[in-house]
Amino acid sequence: MTPHPVPELLAPAGTLDAVRAAVANGANAVYLGASMYNARDEGAQLSLDELAQACAIAHARGVRVYLTFNVLIKPHELTEALSYLGECVDRGIDAAIVQDLGVVRLIQQVYPQLEVHGSTQMTVHDSAGAKVMQFLGVERVVLARENTLEDVRRIRNDVPELGLETFVHGALCISYSGQCFMSGLISERSANRGSCAQSCRKDYLLNDDATGAELDRGYLISTKDLAAHDHLEALAELGVGCLKVEGRKKKPEYVATVTKAYRGWLDGIARGETGRAPSVEEVEPLVQIFSRGNTGGMYGGREGREYITRTQPDNRGLTLGTVVATDGHELIVEVSRMIAVGDGLGFEAPVDGSAATLGGTVQEVRLLSSRGEVHRQAIVVRSGPKGVRVADGWRVVRTSDATLLATAQQSFATVPVPERVGSIRVDVRCFGHAGGPLKTVWNYGDVELTVRGEVALAPASKRALDMTQLREQLGRLGGTPFRLGSVDINGLAPGLFIPVSELNRLRQDATERLEEQLGWARMSDAAVRDARIGECVAHIPERVQQVAALEQPTLRAIVYDVDQAREAAAGGATEIVLDPFLRHPSPPLARVTALRDELSAQGIGLRLRTPTIVRPEERKRLDKWLALGLPVLTGHLGLAAELAEQGVHVVADYATNVFNQHTAALFFELGAKQLVASIELTTEELGQLVAPWEGRGFDVLVYGRPEGMTIEHCVLSAAFDREPTTCRDLCVQKHTNVSLTDPTGYTFAVATDSACRNRLLHSRPIEASEYLPALWAHGIRGYQMVFNVPGDPMRDIVRAYREALDRLASGETPDTAAMRRLLNGEFTRGHFARAV
Repeated sequence: MTPHPVPELLAPAGTLDAVRAAVANGANAVYLGASMYNARDEGAQLSLDELAQACAIAHARGVRVYLTFNVLIKPHELTEALSYLGECVDRGIDAAIVQDLGVVRLIQQVYPQLEVHGSTQMTVHDSAGAKVMQFLGVERVVLARENTLEDVRRIRNDVPELGLETFVHGALCISYSGQCFMSGLISERSANRGSCAQSCRKDYLLNDDATGAELDRGYLISTKDLAAHDHLEALAELGVGCLKVEGRKKKPEYVATVTKAYRGWLDGIARGETGRAPSVEEVEPLVQIFSRGNTGGMYGGREGREYITRTQPDNRGLTLGTVVATDGHELIVEVSRMIAVGDGLGFEAPVDGSAATLGGTVQEVRLLSSRGEVHRQAIVVRSGPKGVRVADGWRVVRTSDATLLATAQQSFATVPVPERVGSIRVDVRCFGHAGGPLKTVWNYGDVELTVRGEVALAPASKRALDMTQLREQLGRLGGTPFRLGSVDINGLAPGLFIPVSELNRLRQDATERLEEQLGWARMSDAAVRDARIGECVAHIPERVQQVAALEQPTLRAIVYDVDQAREAAAGGATEIVLDPFLRHPSPPLARVTALRDELSAQGIGLRLRTPTIVRPEERKRLDKWLALGLPVLTGHLGLAAELAEQGVHVVADYATNVFNQHTAALFFELGAKQLVASIELTTEELGQLVAPWEGRGFDVLVYGRPEGMTIEHCVLSAAFDREPTTCRDLCVQKHTNVSLTDPTGYTFAVATDSACRNRLLHSRPIEASEYLPALWAHGIRGYQMVFNVPGDPMRDIVRAYREALDRLASGETPDTAAMRRLLNGEFTRGHFARAV
């Protein structure tokens, strides 16, 4: 039997104990975040000192350490971010996981020896995106969680030199990573900045907007947890180089349990054990340690109703049995697994689809009887000081297994945590004789200094100065960057005495002078690094500095049907952008061709907007639209590069997350003619972004509902328990306009696009007319408007913006109140004045 190549097992770590748990249980690498610029801003950050300890723990066992540096970085943060990354490099990291495309380039310039991995936040999900990663020179990329095995196969075949990494276990985002703007728009907590408010974990109502009928309710966009253990062999055969476990905010016991399980399964693959799926018993610890309910993800294809938790968004635990009676303060239960003192239990009402409503910790247990695999036990469960009482028939769910936790803790108990990592060894030589001062020579590297005592050495009457005392007193270097190395007393006469206070004073004098020397050396090193960082941040390559200026302000109106296009043109749009993929059915090609000719006769351009997500099997359908020969607006990284190389006029949409000038420079280098800036930047930050080009080459979205999430799952098909992609009668005929309403009453339109993908639209349109003068002052002349829901007074809105831009062009002040009157106050200012 020929063994398969085994991928690297990458475990999460949010604490030093989690690092210990990972290395003790078979991880080949750990990924973790330090206190700045990582996509977990609460509860999963290590200090720089802890990072050094983590690297020491891992490297002692041959385990690599990857730093999550995976947020979008603003122009004014670039210098600080790169400097902080340098501090992390100094602590021993082996690679950085990066989201920001421009930052990838900067890291390669400042830290050329550091390995760079592309984050899943880059939304790489096809060969075109993978080719950009190869062009960038990243060693590997973390693929989108939505990719199927067939997707992975195609990417691997098309770009064989690029390392591939993919998730196999843990929490799933419902939105394609990097394409979730909902959290930021609602609360200024951007998912692209490490502050996701987890809007997907709320309960929602799904309604038909035409009839008002409720179609579904529950946790409709809260995914179950990924558990892809059945796909490990296939992923290994495909040549995936790294399998990743999610969970940097999870406890060390979780890391230990999950890592141990996947290590065992991968070792089996290495031994040539093929065609074997893990048994229920093998998987049970993973369900018990933490699970919202498990899904194999989308490796095997599109998932439907079972992809979602539906009834509750939190840890579900393991269902054991039912409550059969009560006896005083005891609950009598019949369970398939024995309950132990210390277990955490939840109790669910005996109604299908109900969530756990009561729970507590087991205080007492009595075994009443056992019949095969059914155990009758009397248990006392308390929640705080109160005993838990439930009726007969309630389900018993174990949410915490005391035995499993204890076993997990024991697995890493012996992994030591080094106390002082990165300290500098200092060797000391001692000289002296009776009647003279103690002379010490302190040495590290090329630094040597001499410190003399102020008290004369004298013959000892009791304890003589010896190696033990010298090491004890001179070695008290805590709180300094140093640790004591060797002590040489060959030059010190025997039988002498000196007060301990004098030894302490001498040590303090020495350490002050050593730290001064070290400070000068470090300042010199830091100055060299800072100068390099400053040079790289300030430099924009000449080949991308020359961007054509727009002769007149451009007002692009994005629409999804031909009639909308005519309305926007009548309002004064200079270019119509047609998104024929937004909703079913797409308009016929013949009508679009006729529209192009009609608009051309009016001097108005027509542009095609592609989906941000184009799975490999969807490319043929897109190609027939690309064959129209229209210029393109796209939020798809790979398409932007590919089409620009073919000579197509490409505008990179806001989904490409152009957050700073170096990301912009990369897109210009890839061939994009115009860039739509990120919708998560303030007006001031937009000015910093466009400054190197004085605004040339940039658009800003000033009106409309952004796509808050791009979701492979379809909430409408799930509501009716229909098979995804085969139920277009629902969205085309029966429920053409549906929306999700959150607990606070905000309603988000759901557009089911041509690939049966959901695009969740923001509850209110961004309206930025008051910021037009500031954007104009920054030199920006491209403005984008999005019309993606029925009912907008489109012609009037476009006309209001057209008039505002015309007034700015003639040096007059626009009437920004006109737009607000059209919207009756139902709008958001977006992020123009609210930083994320």
